[in-house]
Amino acid sequence: MTERHRESTSNAHHSWGKRPPRGDEHRLLEGPRLRREELFRSWRIFAEFIRGFRQLHFLGPTVTVFGSARFGEDHRYYQLARDMGAALADAGLATMTGGGPGIMEAANRGAKEAGGLSVGCNIQLPMEQEPNPYLDKFVEFRYFFVRKVMLVKYSDAFIAMPGGFGTLDEIFETAVLIQTGKIERFPMIVMGSDFWERPMNFVRTRMVEEGVISPGDPDLIRMTDDIDEAVGWIASSGTKGTPMKPARVLGESGASEPDQTT
Repeated sequence: MTERHRESTSNAHHSWGKRPPRGDEHRLLEGPRLRREELFRSWRIFAEFIRGFRQLHFLGPTVTVFGSARFGEDHRYYQLARDMGAALADAGLATMTGGGPGIMEAANRGAKEAGGLSVGCNIQLPMEQEPNPYLDKFVEFRYFFVRKVMLVKYSDAFIAMPGGFGTLDEIFETAVLIQTGKIERFPMIVMGSDFWERPMNFVRTRMVEEGVISPGDPDLIRMTDDIDEAVGWIASSGTKGTPMKPARVLGESGASEPDQTT
C-alpha cells in the first residue's frame, strides 16, 4: 500500500459520520428541480450506466464481495476476505468489490496476489474514497444506485463479509431481487458467522414468525466461515465461466483507469 493511499484512507476514516457536502445524488433526491436540470441529470445517469456497461461487459464469471471499508489489514475479517479473494482466483473467478479500502481492498488484494482478475466499482464520496491499489480494472460512479446495479448485473454470486448499513443494504436488496425472481437464484453467502449469527437468527425466527417473509426465504442467504465450502456452493450453482465476445456497439475496454466521460 502506498503512503499516499494510507494517508487518504486515514483521512477518509476521520470523515465518517460527518455531514457531507451536497453532490449530484443529493440534488437528485431532494425533490423537483427545473425540468431542464432534470433532463440534463437524466442524461448524466444514462451516460453513467453506459460507461459501466462498456467497462464491465466482458469480465466473464465474477463474484461480488461486499463488506465494510473500516477494517484494517490486521483484522481477522480482512484476512478472511483476502483468503476468499485468493480462493476465487484459484477457481477461475473474477473478484469484484466496491473498490474501496477495508474488506473491499482485502478481497481485491487476495485475488490479485493469486493471479486472478480484480475489479472495483468505486463511488465518489465526500470523504474522497479512492480506489484501493489492488485493482486491475475499476469504474468510478457518482450515483450509488448505478453502482449497485453494476455490482449485481455482472455477478454470478455474492459474498458478504461483516459490514455496516451499506453492506446490509447490499445484502437485503440482492436477497429481494432473488426472492422476487428479478435475478436468478445466485448464491448469496455471508461470511464471519460470529458477526452475522444474530441478524440471521432474527431473519430465521422473528421475520418468519411474523409472516413478513416465507419460511423458505432465509435459505436464500447461506452462512459459512469455510472458504472451500463457499467456493463449492458457487461452483455447484452452475457458473460456467464463459467470457462474452466483444460487440461493436458497446466496444471492448481493457483500460485499468476509470472512464471520466461526462
